[in-house]
Amino acid sequence: MKTSSTAVKICGLNDLASTDAAVANGASYVGLNFYSPSPRAVTPEQARELSRHIPAEVKKVGLFVDPDDALLQSVLAQVPLDLIQPHGSESPARVGAIKTLTGLPVLKAIKVADASDLDGADAYDGVADMLLFDAKAPKDLAHALPGGNGLVFDWTLLTHRHWQQPWMLSGGLDASNVAQAVGIAGARAVDVSSGVERAPGAKDPAAIKAFLDAVKAL
Repeated sequence: MKTSSTAVKICGLNDLASTDAAVANGASYVGLNFYSPSPRAVTPEQARELSRHIPAEVKKVGLFVDPDDALLQSVLAQVPLDLIQPHGSESPARVGAIKTLTGLPVLKAIKVADASDLDGADAYDGVADMLLFDAKAPKDLAHALPGGNGLVFDWTLLTHRHWQQPWMLSGGLDASNVAQAVGIAGARAVDVSSGVERAPGAKDPAAIKAFLDAVKAL
């Protein structure tokens, strides 16, 4: 199998067929969404069952939105996560507290609309273990979610930017644009959710394979 130097995270997995497709086609990370309003949300019980089909070399990432300690502890008591992804308005101090509480590395999502949002990412340098840059939903977008809205931001904002920790590119990626996105932003890792779905929350195994094949071709 041809491999790529660009790592891929398939996020919002909630069924066995899509989980198997992500693993079989070379995903480095899989995301399990514990934000209950999301159409991609899974219960700890569902996530635990899916985790049994994910080999150790594929990192299991738990997505949370402004979680309290009780939720984190409840999920981790049932699901063997490898990373925590805070995808809300968590402050650097809260990110540090989540790391201490869970004992796991943290992938902090930063929502981007313009360059000032990237300036705000500097506050997480040395606190988060990885950063994830996602498109910020406009205030007038109906039924907007914290992530997974299929929106793209200006990838040139990331050109020549540097942080202490590695980072992922997210937001509106799919098999047709991921090569261009990586080329412009210089991303070494990418994250996709809505771009491999046939409907919100319904992953398409064929689209997952197509996305991973597009990244392998880079």
